[in-house]
Amino acid sequence: MARDKEAGEGTDKEPGKRPARPLGRRHADRSGAGEGARGAGTPGAPAGAPTDAVPATAAEGRAFNVLGGPLLACSFDPLTGFFRDGCCHTGPQDLGSHTVCARVTEAFLSFSLERGNDLVTPRPEYRFRGLKPGDRWCVCAARWMEAHEAGVAPPVVLEATHQAALRLVPLQLLLENAWDSRSSSA
Repeated sequence: MARDKEAGEGTDKEPGKRPARPLGRRHADRSGAGEGARGAGTPGAPAGAPTDAVPATAAEGRAFNVLGGPLLACSFDPLTGFFRDGCCHTGPQDLGSHTVCARVTEAFLSFSLERGNDLVTPRPEYRFRGLKPGDRWCVCAARWMEAHEAGVAPPVVLEATHQAALRLVPLQLLLENAWDSRSSSA
């Protein structure tokens, strides 16, 4: 889905839980680049990865992938994720559900561009170099389904795909489209 919506400030008001950091406004660009990195770095993440954009559940490591294990990073280069933390974390602010970690293909990038989501054009002002085939990227679950129906769904990295993707994408489809690192040189 195109990133036309802006997310507001996020806070966690449940008793006994650590409040989430403010998320701030996201840039309403169609590149999918969002704000870019703006923090001093998350422990274990490369320098320049944001700290103020990571939701409490992500920081505490409670996110799970579609296989039931811990959610692994999708990509730090390019830096992906709705929260630009390298993972396909999600939350109420993520209206597009950027939960599917995909190894993008030329066909998918063209398909996405045709639908108004330009993921290939570099946007240096957002620290976004543009995607090329083979890059990993957290894509919207609905866009991935749309691409699947059109026959251009990119392969999925299951261990880095958030379990919330299962709200829109059946597990069987994800399994059928799983990327196998052993059979690829890229």
